[in-house]
Amino acid sequence: MTLSFDLTTEGTRDALRARAMQPAKDSLIGLTRPEMAEALVKVGVPERQAKMRVQQLWHWLYIRGVSSFSDMLNISKDLRATLDRHFTIARPEVVEEQISSDGTRKWLFRFPARGAGRPVEIETVYIPEEGRGTLCISSQVGCTLTCSFCHTGTQKLVRNLTAEEILTQLMTARDRLGDFPERGTPDGAIVPAEGRKITNIVMMGMGEPLYNFEAVKTALLIASDGDGLALSKRRITLSTSGVVPEIVKAGDEIGVMLAISLHAPNDELRDLLVPINKKYPLQQLMDACRNYPGLSNAKRITFEYVMLKDVNDSLDDARALIKLLKGIPAKINLIPFNPWPGTNYQCSDWETIEKFADYINNAGYASPIRTPRGRDILAACGQLKSESERMKKTERLALEAMMIVGHGED
Repeated sequence: MTLSFDLTTEGTRDALRARAMQPAKDSLIGLTRPEMAEALVKVGVPERQAKMRVQQLWHWLYIRGVSSFSDMLNISKDLRATLDRHFTIARPEVVEEQISSDGTRKWLFRFPARGAGRPVEIETVYIPEEGRGTLCISSQVGCTLTCSFCHTGTQKLVRNLTAEEILTQLMTARDRLGDFPERGTPDGAIVPAEGRKITNIVMMGMGEPLYNFEAVKTALLIASDGDGLALSKRRITLSTSGVVPEIVKAGDEIGVMLAISLHAPNDELRDLLVPINKKYPLQQLMDACRNYPGLSNAKRITFEYVMLKDVNDSLDDARALIKLLKGIPAKINLIPFNPWPGTNYQCSDWETIEKFADYINNAGYASPIRTPRGRDILAACGQLKSESERMKKTERLALEAMMIVGHGED
C-alpha cells in the first residue's frame, strides 16, 4: 500500500503567504565557519566572540538539529533575539510525503522565492535497507542534460540549489525520521553513527551536481564535518553524467566517492542516451576517472548502467563495457529501467540482466543488480520530477499498467 500525505493545510498556506510578505532573511545554514563569523560580526557580535559563537551555532544546527533560535539554550536571550531579527534557520516547506509499499519515502520540498524568482520545488528520497539508510539528494531544480531514458531530464532547468537548500534536504529528512537527538539541554545524548536512520547520502536526485559545483562542495563539506552532521566521506557519493573538467577537481576539493552515470559502452550509443557525451566523449571521461584522486581498490568508482531492453543489454555490450573500464578500480551497478509515462524504453528481461551481470562478475567486477525501490511513488532512479510537473491521474494509471504488464518479475 502506498501512503501519501499532502502536508500543506490552509493554515500553513496562510502562514507561508504572510512570511513571503516579510523581508527575506539570510540563512545561517550552508555558511562556512568563516562566513558565519563574518555574518555575526556584521550584526553586532564582538569580533573576539565570533569564533566561540560560531562553535555554539554549529553545534545547535548540525548536531542538535534545531530550527529555531529560541531552542539554543546556552545563548543569551538578547543574542537569540538579535539572531532571529537578522537570520533564519528554517526548513523548507514539506508539501507532500509519500511512503512506498517497500518503505521508501519521497518528500516534495518547496523553497521560497529568491530575488526576482519564484518559489521552487524539488524531490528528495529516503531508501531504508537492512543496516543502512540512504538519502538521495537533489542539486538543481530540473536538469539540463536531457538523458533520453530519464524522467527528470524532461523538466527544464529552473535554477541551481544553494548550499543551504542542499543541506536542508538532509536536515529535514532527519527531522521527519526522528534522526536528530531529542532537544532539551545542550549536553544531551548525541545520536551515534550506528544509530542513525540516514547513514549514507547520494547526490543522485534532480540535476547534475557538477554543474552546481561550489554549492555542492560547500554542502558536502559541511555534511562530512566531524563536529556537525559527521557523515563519513566514504558514505557520501556524488554522481555525475560526465562533466569531465570538474571530476578531478571534485576529488581534490570534496573527496567523496564518485559515481558515473554511464549507461553505454561506446560513444555512438552514449551520444543518444546521455547527450553530454557529445561534449565529453568516453575517452576523456575514462581518463578523468583514472586520474580521480585517491582511486584504489578500497575507493572504487561506481559506474551506473541502466538496463534498456534491446538497446544496451547484449553480451556484446557487456564485453565492450569490460574493455572500456579496463584498469579502473570499479563497481558496476546494473539498474533495471524504471518506467515513466511517455517513455519509449522498456526494462530488459530479468534473465538478460542476470546473464549480463554474470558476464561482468566473471570478468572480475562486482556487478550488483539494484533492487527497484519506490516505483509506486515515482521515487526510483530516473523518476524524480518536481510537483510543478505533477502527473495527471491518467498518467499515473498508465504507469501502473506499464509496471504490472512489463515488470512483474520485481
